[in-house]
Amino acid sequence: MPSTRANPSASSPAVATRPSAQGAWWQVVAALLWLPQAAVIAWGIEAIHQQAAWSTLAKACALFLALGLLRALIDGYGIRRAFAAARAHTQQLRLLALQALAQHSPLHPQRPSAGLAASVLNEQADHITPYFARYTTARTKVMVVPLVILVCVFSFSWVAGLVLLVAAPLIPIFMALVGWRAEAASKKHLQDVGNLNQFLLDRLQGLASIRGLGAVSQVAQQLASTADQLRANTMAVLKIAFLSSAVLELFSALGVALVAVYVGFHLLGQIPFGSWGGTLGLAQAMFVLLLSPAFFEPLRELSAVWHDKAAGVAAEQALLALQQPGPQLVGAGDGHPDSAANANTAAALAIDGISFQYSADSPLVISALSATIEPGERVALWGESGSGKSTVMALIAGLAAPSAGSIHIDGQPMDAAHADCLRSGMAWVAQKPHVLAASLVDNIRLGRDIDDDALQQAVRSAALGPVLALRGNTVVGDGGLGLSGGEALRLTLARAAATPGCRLILADEPTAHLDAETAAFVRQGLLDLAARGATLVVATHDPLLAACMDRLLSLDGSQPTDRTSDANTVANSTIAAGSLA
Repeated sequence: MPSTRANPSASSPAVATRPSAQGAWWQVVAALLWLPQAAVIAWGIEAIHQQAAWSTLAKACALFLALGLLRALIDGYGIRRAFAAARAHTQQLRLLALQALAQHSPLHPQRPSAGLAASVLNEQADHITPYFARYTTARTKVMVVPLVILVCVFSFSWVAGLVLLVAAPLIPIFMALVGWRAEAASKKHLQDVGNLNQFLLDRLQGLASIRGLGAVSQVAQQLASTADQLRANTMAVLKIAFLSSAVLELFSALGVALVAVYVGFHLLGQIPFGSWGGTLGLAQAMFVLLLSPAFFEPLRELSAVWHDKAAGVAAEQALLALQQPGPQLVGAGDGHPDSAANANTAAALAIDGISFQYSADSPLVISALSATIEPGERVALWGESGSGKSTVMALIAGLAAPSAGSIHIDGQPMDAAHADCLRSGMAWVAQKPHVLAASLVDNIRLGRDIDDDALQQAVRSAALGPVLALRGNTVVGDGGLGLSGGEALRLTLARAAATPGCRLILADEPTAHLDAETAAFVRQGLLDLAARGATLVVATHDPLLAACMDRLLSLDGSQPTDRTSDANTVANSTIAAGSLA
């Protein structure tokens, strides 16, 4: 067994840069402006008590309004900065997840379903913005504002400061206990949302089969059960959120009430201690009293956005989960398709000792496979189910990188630097063609620059003219809804025929599950495409298709073997023996 190396395309998830905290600090400054505002209010109340002139009260009001306007402007600026940074961070996470999904190989064993990926990218990712915009700001305020207020209160009364100091730690302790439950509940809730989307997408795609089997009522019951579970988990999350708010309000109300009781009795002379050897004046007492609710305000804000944190962390982890390491496309987006060499000649293929495994701890799917295919040859990959035929086809196309060995096409390695260039001269005919929700013409073009003459020639070669005339520009359903299996394969043949400079045709089980007439048409269509000057490699169980090839590459044994095909020998011996799938 050859030595294997780690798949170079399997990398760890990319990490996005954390959003800037400047917006949070601007809001901290705005929150601290309440201290001079409270001082102005206390001064104004003292002035009223002493029956000061109206000009003094007018100055106090003007100063209070000016500070309020400044505070509002700074707070608004900070909020805009925080949300802009959070939206940019969310967009970056979405982009990294999309790039990872686009680079996932079809051989990736843990590729997320389309429904789950759509739910994470579109719905769940929206929870990240309030997490970074609001929770991060509230957490910064909790770290700064109460400490500054506590110092101010202590400078006037150690009793009031001690009351706040004792009440403050109880709040985060109980909130942390509640928060752990909230985070677990949020993860479960977001997972249920993704599962529901995945369930709906899967059932909608198979709606015709469900109705044909008479299973509509069973599916409806499953949908109702799944939706009811989601409802129950949603209510569980809300219950925990309300519980955290109740804990905060209880302790903050007790703290403010105790400070108010102390200040009142101190002014009445019933509690003469606690003010550093003297007695508090009316202005000083009101200042301490006004700062007490502000001491708990950042904690109240943190409680209000605590659910944002739980949902945001769960959503961020869900986005990172879309970047699961594993087999990836070779050189996705790195090559230059217009620089292909020998664009007008059939491709030569050299497979040199390739092995493949899905992960470092999984068994080898292919071991030390070597083969040489000359330009213009027609070769069939032959073997039992699970022998690795489809995997070999995927490796040739660069849909994943081999764990060991190399693949060269016309002397150029199938690596990140050449993959896009080499793939531009390939045509892929799959067993289950992927059909976009678009017109037939758009499904043939696939965004490529194909002129009308080449398009019409491809349609004629695939005998797709009647279907195109019937449908015109009508959009085909996603996944080929509305097309028969034979029509979908004809569409794939038309795509291959329209490929500019096609030099290598890869066909993976192209005649599987087809009736005899359609299978014969597909066989002839592949041979006609190859006759236009392309190398043809097919993975097949069809002895009639294999008999049309120049050679067979057998993957049944421990080592691959080449043998020249003879139509009658291959067809008759395979059907009689029944040993080759």
